[in-house]
Amino acid sequence: MDARRKRLLFRCNHRGTKENDIMLGGFAAIHVNDLTEPQLAAFEALLDESDIELYKWITGKEPVPAAHDHDLIAWLKKFNNCP
Repeated sequence: MDARRKRLLFRCNHRGTKENDIMLGGFAAIHVNDLTEPQLAAFEALLDESDIELYKWITGKEPVPAAHDHDLIAWLKKFNNCP
């Protein structure tokens, strides 16, 4: 695994909230090697957002802003069985 993916995996598992560690870390553990370059960039940008916002977007409690409304967020929602 390359350094970029290792860093992404670490960031997903050390978010600050256990819920996001589980949702993002579980997804990354399985799919980090499947991500394309554009998806990696989108994931890195997503991880720059706050834990509270990420949780709300992934669980469908709030709409995802246009800047982050892409195939990766849909994949995260589906992986975590969220609407």
